Amino acid sequence: MTRPRPDVTHLLLPGLACDEALFEHQARALRARYGEAGVQVADVHTRAATLPAMAAQLLAQTAGPLRLVGCSMGGMVALQAALQAPSRVAGLALLGSSARADPPAMAMLRREAIRLFEAGRIDEVLRANLASAFHPRHAADPDRVAAYRAMIHRAGAAQLIAQNRAVMQRADLRPALGQLRCPLLLLVGEADVLTPPEQAREIADAVPQAELQVLPDCGHMLTLEAPEAVSRALLDWCARLDAQGVTPG
Repeated sequence: MTRPRPDVTHLLLPGLACDEALFEHQARALRARYGEAGVQVADVHTRAATLPAMAAQLLAQTAGPLRLVGCSMGGMVALQAALQAPSRVAGLALLGSSARADPPAMAMLRREAIRLFEAGRIDEVLRANLASAFHPRHAADPDRVAAYRAMIHRAGAAQLIAQNRAVMQRADLRPALGQLRCPLLLLVGEADVLTPPEQAREIADAVPQAELQVLPDCGHMLTLEAPEAVSRALLDWCARLDAQGVTPG
């Protein structure tokens, strides 16, 4: 096996209202190869009001080359960071994410969700969102659903409101995709209705060094729905980068 690069930090960026539990399987797998110090889970999505500000905080609180792994909103922050500091990012993995801005219909849904969060009706929104978050076979799995619900409740209404507002304000980054020079891995569920496969494909089409994998029987919550497959894809990708000696820039 190729020796891992000791100078690279792997930063895992959770999605909206999620935390380190989202990456439980992936963090464990990556730490087995890169050690505890080489793998961190970021929380900048809880500490800034916009995606560019989250990315700037992420870069300011770390040093050296980075491999960024972001789920959904976390992928949007990771993409911002790669564009802000291409000399720092040695690899970018986007899981169920998008370079697009919110379309009007989604922005309207977020505004209604914010109204319900402000009224303390988190569970009402969660019940409505399960069909969008998971593939039907996983939406019926009580353990997966319970893990998802627990994360959302740990975040609480204030974070749900703030993070939805941040995502609603994001810019369309598709025109900037050609600036990416780092290796790019895209993972997307075949049944993802929030960030569908065509949104991953348009990123892959714009970035020559991109690799795209569509995971069967998965919706939006890839790390919970297919934990082993996602971990394997990340480890294989990182091993290829280790072998190539990929550096930022």
